[in-house]
Amino acid sequence: MQITKLFAAAVALCLPLTVSAQDIGYGQGIYQQYCATCHGLDGKGSGPLTELMLEKPGDLTLLSANNEVEPGAFPMLRIIHIIDGRTGIRAHGGSMPTYGDIFMSEAAERGQTGSVLETRGRILSLAMYLESIQQ
Repeated sequence: MQITKLFAAAVALCLPLTVSAQDIGYGQGIYQQYCATCHGLDGKGSGPLTELMLEKPGDLTLLSANNEVEPGAFPMLRIIHIIDGRTGIRAHGGSMPTYGDIFMSEAAERGQTGSVLETRGRILSLAMYLESIQQ
């Protein structure tokens, strides 16, 4: 009985790490599909479309370093709000798409019943991936 409880506790401690690793991998896929054309595969703002942009995309690997509110900390909530469009602040002079709307439309087109949850999950996974590439 004690071994079962100990095993259950060990598994419970490992679950958040497993979910985070999966979310980061999922977020990386979202990043590559939607963000890399402007921000580059490395997130440094050197994607193939940058030569067509009036205002160049920022270096996404420096979000923590450039955080003025809490220097060195990843601004998770701010990044989530920028991705989903809640801040009203649009990067690059307004040319960055509002991905919350895009993800919601895609989920609705697929006829998914929890499209709000799926959309929020995709945005969170993308933000977690961005957090993982900080320098």
